Amino acid sequence: MTVGTLELRLHLPGCRSLKEKRSRLKRLIAGLRREFNVSVAEVGQNDLHQTALLAVAVVSNETAFANAVLSQVVARVEREATLYLQDHRLEFR
Repeated sequence: MTVGTLELRLHLPGCRSLKEKRSRLKRLIAGLRREFNVSVAEVGQNDLHQTALLAVAVVSNETAFANAVLSQVVARVEREATLYLQDHRLEFR
């Protein structure tokens, strides 16, 4: 069994409130869960308006499959028009 985790550091330009930030993130998180069948949560930077830290996890019987899914998640987030992916980190156990 392989557990793949992905940490995403995001910049949300123009966000002037936590309410607006949560609205944008809620839409993104729901889309990732629906499209890729992964677990997603905001795990840091909760009190900052324009920065977010998301964690994404997938469980698989093969490392290659987990890597492919998480790489697709990164590509999807990079295409998102309302935010910028500043950094990401993959890890497999």
